[in-house]
Amino acid sequence: MAARRPSATSARPSSPGRGPAGRPPAGRGSRPPRRGRSRRLWTWLVALLGTGVLLGIAGFVTAYALVSIPSPNELAQAQVSTAYYSDGTTPIGRFSERNRVPVTLDQVPEPVRNAVLAAEDRSFYENRGVSPTGIARAAWNNLRGESTQGGSTITQQYVKNYFLNAEQSYTRKFKEFFIALKIDEQQTKDATLAAYLNTVYFGRQAYGIQTAAQAYFGKDVAQLSASEGALLAGVLAAPSAYDPRKDPEAAQRRWEYVMDGMVDEGWLTPAERAVATMPETVELRQENDWEGTEGYLLRTVERELEKKVGLTSEQIKRGGLKVVTTFDAKAQEAAKEAVRSNLPEGAPAGLHVGVVSIDPRSGGVRAMYGGADFLTNQFNSVTMAEVQAGSTFKPFTLVAALEKGISLKSTFDGNSPLKLKSWGKDTVENFGDADLGRIDLMTATAKSSNTVYAQLNDKVTPAATREAAIRAGLEPGTKDLLDVPSNVLGSASVAPVELAQAYATFAAQGVRHDWHVVASVAGPDGEQIYTASPGEARVFEEPVMADTTHALQQVVQRGSGSHASRLKRPVAGKTGTSTKNMSAWFAGYTPQLATVVVMYQTETADPTSPRTSLNLGRREVTGGSYPVRMWTSFMQTALEGQPVEAFPKPKFVGKAQGVRSSSTSTRTRSPRPSTTSSSTSSEPPSESPSEAPSESPSESPSESSSESPSDGTAPESPAPTGGATPSTQPTGASPGRSATPAPQAGGAGEATPAGDGR
Repeated sequence: MAARRPSATSARPSSPGRGPAGRPPAGRGSRPPRRGRSRRLWTWLVALLGTGVLLGIAGFVTAYALVSIPSPNELAQAQVSTAYYSDGTTPIGRFSERNRVPVTLDQVPEPVRNAVLAAEDRSFYENRGVSPTGIARAAWNNLRGESTQGGSTITQQYVKNYFLNAEQSYTRKFKEFFIALKIDEQQTKDATLAAYLNTVYFGRQAYGIQTAAQAYFGKDVAQLSASEGALLAGVLAAPSAYDPRKDPEAAQRRWEYVMDGMVDEGWLTPAERAVATMPETVELRQENDWEGTEGYLLRTVERELEKKVGLTSEQIKRGGLKVVTTFDAKAQEAAKEAVRSNLPEGAPAGLHVGVVSIDPRSGGVRAMYGGADFLTNQFNSVTMAEVQAGSTFKPFTLVAALEKGISLKSTFDGNSPLKLKSWGKDTVENFGDADLGRIDLMTATAKSSNTVYAQLNDKVTPAATREAAIRAGLEPGTKDLLDVPSNVLGSASVAPVELAQAYATFAAQGVRHDWHVVASVAGPDGEQIYTASPGEARVFEEPVMADTTHALQQVVQRGSGSHASRLKRPVAGKTGTSTKNMSAWFAGYTPQLATVVVMYQTETADPTSPRTSLNLGRREVTGGSYPVRMWTSFMQTALEGQPVEAFPKPKFVGKAQGVRSSSTSTRTRSPRPSTTSSSTSSEPPSESPSEAPSESPSESPSESSSESPSDGTAPESPAPTGGATPSTQPTGASPGRSATPAPQAGGAGEATPAGDGR
């Protein structure tokens, strides 16, 4: 009988470590229960989370410690600096990079503050300076590719404006977050709100709520209502979009949002909300403080603040300074009106007029007309122009003569033409080649005799004339101010403001005060940081000045400046016209004010283009025409209400001399009837716009300033003192006859003479 095979089960050897049926034993190597695995997983997750929290806290603490509060950025602290007229209250204009005028929080009405909170940060007084939910919302939008958003509280906005910048980056937001936390810890909420209101941008070039109140409503912030405050608060989100003058509907919606928010927060009652209406704003102004003549004043002030006061451009534009100038508002308006009312219509574009007036007792510039509009042309015809002085230069030779003991009663040959050894081959001629006979220096000054003054310059020396001009107020480096015989006729090209300073020295009886335009400067806290103390020096003796002034009074009383006698107060001055009528001047003064008017013309409106003869479509323009009329018109208004003051009486210093010229005229003349020496002026008569000269004014003129000027035939003058009564020949020249150019002194390189006796 065959043997039975073993079953597969019984014959299969057992696997190591396994129990019956191949299952692993319940001992070592078996899997843990599912519940155990879950518990271990959660343990690991909690551990990881705890580690992350600890690392996050450590990172937060580290970042908080590392991010410090920086210094405020310069523009955040910038405050507008304002220049005022001499009264200290009437503004001329502003120097600013940002239009900001800070205020304290108590100057901002509570409803206006609440409106800002309703618009920008309703939890401001409860939050810690940051809004996590706002930041998360902004981050989510940014990650989704939408526009970069801020999610900022008022504190964060303040940090951005005051310490950082407007850069849209995560680095800046990171810094902003931690700085805001620190700021919230270190200062009160009220302090933060005040700083925010003074730095945030409201549109219309207004930084801070005070300038915003002015820009939108034309009033100070303290006068704002809740409704007006809501409008200002509404524009903060997007000033260019919510300005009611640009988009009324968008502005209305935003205003309603703010007003409703104030009701929601309990800051405005429903009844108050129901009756509130959208406020009216003032028109959006695009005006510029530097427009018109004021721009020339501001630029002159700015340069003086830099050069004399020592301020930087940044300090001027950002320092919140109060600059009180020497300019007088009434006088400045008078200068503008004098130019406007005395120039004919249709004047050429290349015509340039400068008017400058100086207080001789202080050197302060009271008025300055440097051009019609600074924004169109930045060239100042008062401070930047160099214009040949013409016969306005003769008083410097007169001063030099008086200092050398040559009396006003000294007589000279006033005939024309005249050859002088110092002039080489050239001859000297009076205007119109007028023969004036033998005349004293008073008459020679009244008639602006070139021949007499050329002889006088020979006697005192051209160097003495130049030196007197510099002592009076001209800069030593003045163009063409040379020691040549022709310098007496005004060949030097001077700045009008310097000539005004020189004549102000005459008016101050020999005391020169440095001209200036800044009287004082105060900081934003009101502290005085600068008070002008201009240099002054006695440069001429009083008797010399008394005689100089007496001679220059003759120009007004019986010479080419007679129109100025309509001022009805003592006036001394001198007309001047350069060769070929390239420039025309009147420089004159009273004891209270020295004023210079100049006219010159260029080929185009560009003041740096080549010069050309003055041409206003009528007869020739001389110092005795438009300039003296403008001068008189200006002075009538500028001196209105001031007492009439007299000049010192003449002293007649020195000795009267009968000076003989080194040579005389060799030109043959036709016989002419003899007349008195005062009947013909070597300056041309001034023509009115109608080309009909009026009669000479009387000693107490009654004509109004609107009438035609009177510089025609002068009244009879007394015979010169110190010599025989002279006789002269009439010129035979009709009014307006062109002058023969004054000769150039012999020798290469010498200045071309500019004066022609007018």
